[in-house]
Parts: sequence; structure tokens; C-alpha cells
Amino acid sequence: MSLRTLPLLVLNLGGEMLYIVDQRLRAQSIPGDKARQDAWTDVDRRRVMNDIIGGIFNKKFVDELFKPQELYSRKALRSVFERLVHASIMRLNAPSMDKLYDLMTMAFKCQVLLCPRPKDLLLVTFNHLDAIKDFIYESPKTLNQVDVTFRRLLDTYGSLSAGELQLIRQTLLIFFQDIHIRVSILLKDKVQNSNGHFVLPISGPVPWGTEIPGLIRYSISRPVETDTSGAAKSLACHVKENSTPNPLAKEELNLLARLMGGLEIKKPLGSEAGFRLNLFTTDEEEEHAALTHPEELPYQVISIHADQDEQRNEELARIMGEFEVPEQPTQTISKGADLLAMMDEL
Repeated sequence: MSLRTLPLLVLNLGGEMLYIVDQRLRAQSIPGDKARQDAWTDVDRRRVMNDIIGGIFNKKFVDELFKPQELYSRKALRSVFERLVHASIMRLNAPSMDKLYDLMTMAFKCQVLLCPRPKDLLLVTFNHLDAIKDFIYESPKTLNQVDVTFRRLLDTYGSLSAGELQLIRQTLLIFFQDIHIRVSILLKDKVQNSNGHFVLPISGPVPWGTEIPGLIRYSISRPVETDTSGAAKSLACHVKENSTPNPLAKEELNLLARLMGGLEIKKPLGSEAGFRLNLFTTDEEEEHAALTHPEELPYQVISIHADQDEQRNEELARIMGEFEVPEQPTQTISKGADLLAMMDEL
């Protein structure tokens, strides 16, 4: 895996997040002269966008982002973006945040798959940064932060070889490989199949410097080797068994706290109310999603108390009785009979 993948992943997902948030804010905003106190206005939208962009391109955050490191887990990365979203007065509940993160993920995954060459990952990233600059409203400081990050991307990735960029692309694809969430607009445009997999085009121009796939070249005919006496020995000499264990089991790098250290969740000032953004079509859909949303992932310790469930005791005794136990001294049998009681004491 490449240790330089995290900046591209976070910046591109951040660009997709800003697209979605801006679209939803525009859909829910009301002209200032007609707006109620608890309604979104265009001024609120610009303020929220400036705050989120300022959080993404915060100098401490970007400095930590560009340190060579492995990718975070999906759960940790979602926590980073939840913190970034809440760097403004906007608030999302868990179902809306899940939907936002799913849309961000699938949009960028589609772009990675459609890159005809690894170097195009940089073009996708620069395109996101250009679009982000258009979201900034009357904030020269934030605009300068985006420009500094743009130059840092050029310095970091501009001199990489095609092989290094390909390794970054493979690292991104490994991160996305098990995510197959269906998105209505992608299904409508036939970019995505009903099973969540993307449809990749097989026609069109190939990247510069490459050839059309499927071209066959015939080599000069050579006499066929008919002596097979030493074939087995030759094969054994070239085949080497890799006895090195596969070091896949690594503890996840606990750098999330440092990465998020420069981010601050903004709280409404005085009587200012925090605004809620709904990523669903209606409030009823969001409420239904909240009811079905699990509070936590099922990572918990289950305690079994056999003495509190007579049915389980009887079932366990029946199963133990089906085993043929040879005759043993009375003392041993009594110990075996007390097995269940011993388990209860643990």
C-alpha cells in the first residue's frame, strides 16, 4: 500500500461533500426577506460553506494529512468528516450523516474507476480544488489556504512516477472494494448496475502513450524443445516457495486524534440557533432511517449466565448426556456432574 494516499482520499471526498452540502442547502434555503428565524437563508449557506472549507484546509489539519501514513479505517474516516461538517453551525443527525458519507464515497469511487491512467487522479483532485474555490465567499484567508494546498499537491505528487501513482490508485481501490451502495442518479444514468457495481466503458480513446488493448504480436518461430528429461528439475529450480508469513494483521494506526486536533466544532453564539440539514427528501424519511439506524456497531462482550436460564441448563445437560463416557471412579464422576455448577461460578 502507498503511504501517500490519504491526502488525495480526504481532499477528493471533501470536494464531493461540499458539492452535496451546497446542493442541499440551496434546495432548503429561503430568500432573506421571507425567511423565518429557523429557516436557511443564502447568507447562512455561504457562512456554512466558508466554515467547512476553512476546516478542511486548516494548516494544522493539512500538515497532519500530508505526513506519510497508512489509510484510516472507514469508521475513523467517517468520524473525521463528521467533525468537519460540524465545524459550522450546521448539524446532521446520524442517518443524514450516513447518507452524506455514502454519496461522497460512491461518487469518488466512480471517478477513480473511470480514470484511464493513474496520473488522472491528480486531475480529478485539481478539479475538486477549483470547484471548492468557487464555493468560497468573501474570505481571502480561506482562498489562500486552498491555493497553498494546491501548490503542496503539485510538490508532493507532480514528480511521482507512473508506478507510484498506480500504487496510490490500487490503494484507493482496495479501500473502496467492498462498498457497493446504489445511488439513484447513477442508476438512472446507467453508470451503476442494480447490484451496486459500476459500468466501465470499453470504447473510446486510450491514454496518450498507450496502445489499444487486444493487440497481438507474433514472435519468431523457434524449434520446440522435445527433451523433457530435465523439465521437472528446471521447474523445481525456478519455483521458490515463499515461506514468509503474510503481514496483513497490523494494528490500525491511531492517528485520528492528531488529525482531528486542529478541528473545532462551532457552537451557536448567544441566541443563534443551530441549523439542521436533512439529506433525505422529507423529514419522515429521515425519522424512519433514524429508527432503523443502529446506535453502535455490534462490538460488545456477551456475558452468559447459565444459572439464570433453566432451559439452557437442560439443553446443555441433554447434549452432554449424548456423549458416551467410560466408567470412572466415583470421585471423577461427581466432578463431572458438577461441571455446570463450575461454569456458573466463572
